[in-house]
Amino acid sequence: MEKQRKSTTKGAKSGQFVVGKAGFAKISEVEGIRPTAAMKQRAKDAQAKGLSAEEYRRTIIRSHRKG
Repeated sequence: MEKQRKSTTKGAKSGQFVVGKAGFAKISEVEGIRPTAAMKQRAKDAQAKGLSAEEYRRTIIRSHRKG
């Protein structure tokens, strides 16, 4: 019987790695991505409304939907 290996990476329980706001800003800067005024306003509104991560993602998707 094969031994199971214990994972030591972050997010091992969920199988995902979450980048925080500050980390994302640094990565975006390196990649040359600059947030627009609309993006900044959307983030500010989401924070003021206390939206969950899932609700915030839906808001972003709605803003980019055509039609």
